[in-house]
Amino acid sequence: MNIVNILEEIEKVDGEIYERLNPRRAAMKSFFNMGKKISLAAMPLALGSMFQKAYGQTALPTAVVDVLNFALSLEYLEYHFYNHALLGTDVTFTYPTTAAKTAITTIRDHEKAHVDLLVGALGSSARAPIAYADTDFRAGGTFATVYTDYNTFLAVAQGFEDTGVRAYKGQAGNLLVSPGVLQTALQIHSVEARHASHIRQMRTAAGTTVYKPWVSLGASGQANDSGVPQVDAVYAGEDLTVQANVNIANITGAPNATAAKLAAVESFDEPLDRASVITIANLFLQPGKKLS
Repeated sequence: MNIVNILEEIEKVDGEIYERLNPRRAAMKSFFNMGKKISLAAMPLALGSMFQKAYGQTALPTAVVDVLNFALSLEYLEYHFYNHALLGTDVTFTYPTTAAKTAITTIRDHEKAHVDLLVGALGSSARAPIAYADTDFRAGGTFATVYTDYNTFLAVAQGFEDTGVRAYKGQAGNLLVSPGVLQTALQIHSVEARHASHIRQMRTAAGTTVYKPWVSLGASGQANDSGVPQVDAVYAGEDLTVQANVNIANITGAPNATAAKLAAVESFDEPLDRASVITIANLFLQPGKKLS
């Protein structure tokens, strides 16, 4: 989840959000480019100031608070997943290389920055923090070895990252009315996709199975190419071959039907809606702490 997602979710419940922020939507691009001029640590204050100007001295609308707190919940979850892999006393696997640990550290730091940004924007309206004790990254035993087996950890990480990319893509259509924001969204989305790709390449480096850097079909032609059937929900719909009412498999020029379908599937990513993201996230939260 990132600032573009957040603003587009808010626009669904407050159609005037961009006018509140600035009478001219084009000026919003200045905010997204601001990251080039200020430090990451300053972003929470910048975002908080932006919303304060948007809504004056009144409290944020309830619907807006709900959207931001939903985003914050997801960021807490992702942060704890990676942070525990680096600092948890029950983590018994070892990172095979310094580069591997550095990559996980970088991703963890990104998630912490997102948490800080959202807390800064929400102020006193921020939801209660999600603690590590509220999570269950073993998913009730489904991933019992997530912190004792490096390969299991990476498999779950791949599920998180691929979910994030699809969730982000699910909001892209709402940006068509704001070309400047759409441009920035695509720039951010490409970076998120590189994170997902890197985790896949880390899985290949750590084992004997080769995982493509992009979403593909599984060994039996199924949508889930992770090799972990327990995360089928992450990849639901990724086996589609029809785009814009055109069956891409019929025009790829591949040597056979199997290769044609593979080429069609790999050429396009599919979005994931909010309800599906919540279902996936709740796999990793304790009873009584699940999202709704």
